[in-house]
Amino acid sequence: MADTLLDDVGGLLHETADQVVLPLFRKLDDADVTEKAPGELVTVADRRAEEMISAALRRLRPGSVVVGEEGVADDPGLLRHLRGSGDVWLVDPVDGTSNFAAGRRPFALMVALLTDGEPAAAWVFDPLAGTLAVGRAGEGTWLDGRPVRTAVDTPPVDALRGAAMSRFLPPAAKARVEAGGGRVGELLPGQHCAGREYLDVLTGDQQFVLFWRTLPWDHAPGTLLVRAAGGVARRFDGADYHPADEGHGLLVAASERVWAEVHDALLGAA
Repeated sequence: MADTLLDDVGGLLHETADQVVLPLFRKLDDADVTEKAPGELVTVADRRAEEMISAALRRLRPGSVVVGEEGVADDPGLLRHLRGSGDVWLVDPVDGTSNFAAGRRPFALMVALLTDGEPAAAWVFDPLAGTLAVGRAGEGTWLDGRPVRTAVDTPPVDALRGAAMSRFLPPAAKARVEAGGGRVGELLPGQHCAGREYLDVLTGDQQFVLFWRTLPWDHAPGTLLVRAAGGVARRFDGADYHPADEGHGLLVAASERVWAEVHDALLGAA
């Protein structure tokens, strides 16, 4: 029997967007948006989407565990499963909640599958753009059904375009990144949606993206997709990113060369 997992989960994200997320876009009441932590919004769409996605994923892989963003907010102990055995799903039901709550784009629905503690497959869906990226570790990434590679052409460093999420950077690192911005072609402020940043690396709209905060549901899907397409996702010190690792700082790039050049330009000896 053919393995239909990539299609099954991709279809689930389409269905969840159509049935739960998009009907609430720009239709939220004040009571539909709350703070789960200072500055961290959650909406009724996040909760309903996570419930729908989680139930369907458990049906797809009986015995699997779901570690969802909203579930972890209620029970941080769920994170222990990221190093566990068997199948574990990471779910970000609405990535870019601040955008969604404000009636802005972009936002995305994201899922990653970890098997025996290692990232195995991933999905990122931007429902307003209609863009779906899916991939398997070691096998490749597909963007709207077409295979995609990120490292086909590498512009010189002064022509590279990418984003840096500088809001949470420590002051010294923030100053270094801002000072180094003039060494790359264009340094963007970011879109407040990690999923869209990863999609833009896959499409070639940008060649890199730098993050400080690295919550697993924000980055497990996109890092797998970029790596499977030929790109690189590493901590500032050069260590490969793993969603179960605690810590801060992540530089994602379309190729080894881009990673090295951007790291030198924006981080120096950081």
